[in-house]
Amino acid sequence: MSHKVLFVDDEPNVTRSLKHMLRREAYEIFSAGDAKEALRILAKEEIDVVVSDEQMPGMSGTKLLSVVRADFPDTVRIIMTGHARLETAVTAINEGEIYRFLIKPCNGLDLAITIRQALQHKQLIAKSRQLLRVARRQFTLLQELERKHPGITRIDKGPQGALILEAPIESFDVLIQKIDAEIQRAECRLAAEPAGQG
Repeated sequence: MSHKVLFVDDEPNVTRSLKHMLRREAYEIFSAGDAKEALRILAKEEIDVVVSDEQMPGMSGTKLLSVVRADFPDTVRIIMTGHARLETAVTAINEGEIYRFLIKPCNGLDLAITIRQALQHKQLIAKSRQLLRVARRQFTLLQELERKHPGITRIDKGPQGALILEAPIESFDVLIQKIDAEIQRAECRLAAEPAGQG
């Protein structure tokens, strides 16, 4: 599946130029002449990266990217401007949580590298969210085991770091079987939950 990039600029020559700069990249590229058109595209397509001009009629790039942040939080946001001012940059960072701030005219290689890095950034965020979900599931399983078998999740160690078992060795295999059975039951319950939970 190719990544989707959206360029937003009220000057068609600029969006044509940006598309041309990325002609060797395997992206599906969209363009919009204003914020309203951009939001219509975002509502229909799963856009990975939005690169927006700052100064546009109707709605500024900063305002557009703050809406994108609220409505499409997984989309990486980049702003481009020919009038770099510290105040604009600070507003864009605070309101739109932009990933990068590019200055016009933008070098094609810089643009390509920035978009590649933005896509890597998005993948890292998705992976960290996935790991967080796994950690939450594991925590839920541990809580369930602790509730059914108080003390099972606490491990006592001796001075040399050896595990101290209160149960006789003969019952260790039985205990492992019980733990495995509890984990399987808990995983079945978690798998049956709707995907949005956790």
